Amino acid sequence: MPVRACTLADMPAVQAIYAQHVLHGTASFELEPPSPAEMAERFRHIAIDGHYPFLVAEDGARVVGFAYASEFRARPAYRFTCENSVYIAPHAQRRGIGSALMRAVITQCGALGLVEMLAVIGDAENHGSIGLHRSLGFVHVGTFRRVGYKFGRWLDVVLMQRTLRSGEA
Repeated sequence: MPVRACTLADMPAVQAIYAQHVLHGTASFELEPPSPAEMAERFRHIAIDGHYPFLVAEDGARVVGFAYASEFRARPAYRFTCENSVYIAPHAQRRGIGSALMRAVITQCGALGLVEMLAVIGDAENHGSIGLHRSLGFVHVGTFRRVGYKFGRWLDVVLMQRTLRSGEA
């Protein structure tokens, strides 16, 4: 599965994939999908201003998934820790796309000197994302109980963590 750096031209496809997850899934706790312009602004903040990897996977010429890393928290002591996100088009799930995207994000984040990567997974019933992260070396480090409310039910958040490289100075 070809994985490449995302561009602003990919934002309509990225927004459409994310909108499906917002409207029909519990991985995102957003209730209304952001507009393509808002997604472009998020992309600029993460990839251009923040210099974090933001990647897409293609099937033919069609974007079928995206993944990125971003700042975990703004305080300087967190500067070696990042948080990841990965979303796959519903029709393209369970084909290894998420794994290919995340392997590339993990590699690029390690090359940037980041030490730890966190996954903040919406919905403890999101077995696909939990399994994907586990297969990539993430370990469960905690669960926030009943912190989100969507589709008429309370949702937990699963926290997973993976070491990218040695944290020695």
